Amino acid sequence: MAIQWFPGHMHLTRKAIGERIKDIDVVIEMLDARLPGSSANPMLAELIQGKPGLKILSKQDLADPAQTTAWLAHYNALPDVRALGLDTSMVSPAKALIDACQQLAPHRGGMVKPMRVLICGIPNVGKSTLINTLKGKRAAKTGDEAGVTKLEQRITLADDFYLYDTPGVLWPRIIVAQSGYNLAASGAIGVNAFDEEEVALELLNYLIAHYPEALEARYKIKDVPSHIDETMLEAIARQRGAIQSGGRVNTTKAAELVIHDFRSAALGRVTLETPAEFALWLAEGKKADAERTLRKEGSKKAKKQARE
Repeated sequence: MAIQWFPGHMHLTRKAIGERIKDIDVVIEMLDARLPGSSANPMLAELIQGKPGLKILSKQDLADPAQTTAWLAHYNALPDVRALGLDTSMVSPAKALIDACQQLAPHRGGMVKPMRVLICGIPNVGKSTLINTLKGKRAAKTGDEAGVTKLEQRITLADDFYLYDTPGVLWPRIIVAQSGYNLAASGAIGVNAFDEEEVALELLNYLIAHYPEALEARYKIKDVPSHIDETMLEAIARQRGAIQSGGRVNTTKAAELVIHDFRSAALGRVTLETPAEFALWLAEGKKADAERTLRKEGSKKAKKQARE
């Protein structure tokens, strides 16, 4: 299954970012610390035109601390990029954000040349929550539903620091299959765009390999590594009483439970990808996408020749 989700308002956001970027000094991209690679928008690289970038790993209090450290090191090693971890415990996020942007664009500042920053990210990554924290009030509507923010707004963080907020935006086509599953598990994709059972199975497949102790602690299931995703989902269903008439397990109910437990951190602090894993997935996705393009072009050429 290939998960895709690109509502109409996201086309408008893409256009708005393309127009706004001309006057921007630094681009902040918020990433989900549980899936930093999958939550990074490849469409932005095309739109930001080489502007300095600040990567903010949000929800790091839900993510594996060791993997967050690895991802921050990965991004901080890139040219013209800085990365910060962010969670609800940060006392003064505005100061950290402003300081990082000034390091990336030291020539900007003061009333003559105010810092102009664009903040963007995928839906439900915590962007509106951050903005409300920065402003100290409900400047932006928040919610756990993908695609809450619909319009651009400007926020003044200091007399010489303007922050432009944009709606959450995904990209027109997700070429990394695992990213689609991870984004769905995190809540970045509308619930009608994916099958919860299939997403839960992919999630369990990763958790069995990387976080077996978390599954054992949460669901009281022994010898987790001996399970595959399907048998684990059935075991969770039985353990939690998700049983239908005739003694059949309700795997749909169990899938909903697993996804909810991941999102709420009931499974503990979990990260669904390492920098090395995502690099491999991305390379495979690009190769498959190139092959798909060639097949599509070949099919068009064959149809054209048939008509001639």
